[in-house]
Amino acid sequence: MKAIMEIIEMKRMRMIGMLTVAGTIAVAGCGGTEADATDRAATAAEFVRVINVETQRVVPQSFVEDIRLTSAVLANQDVMVAAEESGVIRELFVDKGRRVSEGDPIARIDDRLLSAQFEQAQAVASLASQTWERRKRLWEDDQVGSEIAYLESKYAAEQNAANARALEERLARTVIRAPFSGMIEERHVEIGSMVNPGQSVVRLVDLNPVKVVAGVPERYATDVAVGAVATLTFDVLGDEIFSAPIHYVGSTVEASTRTFMIEVIVANDEGMIKPQMVANMSVTRRQVDDAVVVPQDALVRVEEGYVAFVVSEWNEGTVAEVRPVMLGPTRNNLVVIEEGIEAGELLVVVGQKSVADGDRVNVVRERE
Repeated sequence: MKAIMEIIEMKRMRMIGMLTVAGTIAVAGCGGTEADATDRAATAAEFVRVINVETQRVVPQSFVEDIRLTSAVLANQDVMVAAEESGVIRELFVDKGRRVSEGDPIARIDDRLLSAQFEQAQAVASLASQTWERRKRLWEDDQVGSEIAYLESKYAAEQNAANARALEERLARTVIRAPFSGMIEERHVEIGSMVNPGQSVVRLVDLNPVKVVAGVPERYATDVAVGAVATLTFDVLGDEIFSAPIHYVGSTVEASTRTFMIEVIVANDEGMIKPQMVANMSVTRRQVDDAVVVPQDALVRVEEGYVAFVVSEWNEGTVAEVRPVMLGPTRNNLVVIEEGIEAGELLVVVGQKSVADGDRVNVVRERE
């Protein structure tokens, strides 16, 4: 009986021990879960989003605002050289594509008839002149003859001399000459062609210098004046840049295009610029000194206009600060900031579309 009681007591003690161990394990398990939850909450409270950005320090600089125009090239002079006398072309001195100087002969018209008329006029003028000299001596020195005969001989000599000079001038015009230096661009006659006064013989162009003309929108009427410098580039000529002052500014606005014409004269010593080429022209509108100039790409469009982000140091660390900006003149990919950003600040130029006001940022690079 005693042995049985000892066995029951041992089982009871074993059960109590097992329950104690289980309780301890359960308590230990509950305590670990609460600690993990507390750690996770603390970690979540300490997590802050940090965005990598690139910046550029805002440095005051001179800014030139340009008016961008598309322009076209014209020859300095481009004329159809015409015949001044009628007749048959007997000789051609130059062909198309050749250069001539002012006064060089281009073609000759048959002059045999005019030559004969001129020789006749010379003879008549010579006789009239001699008759006048004799009558003058007789009348003035010897008082021989009549005053009417004296005056008739005088005016006859003058009339015949003028007639001879007129025929001499017509005879000279049978040789068609270049009115200015240039290139023979076209030839419109052949040897044996019959021409009349006013009929074109050749097309002559002067390509040094050349004129470059452009239409300027009327809103710039007060910004463009004679003497302002225009810069020209030609896509077909690569990176070569030409600069020249504005030679002419139109006084009227074209009704259909709402533009007024300007003209620039550009040297063309090597003949690379040809008429009807298209040129990119820029004219300085105004210059702003010590301007705050930033890349347009650094701006973010919002409902109210544009904003930019600058990097600032707060208690929380390095953060992005939003700045509403007022824009000024633009050129290429640059814009003047009239209000909103000060010189010396760090402007976010990469990553600005990924940040919000107050976000922590990490500057990975500061551009020059």
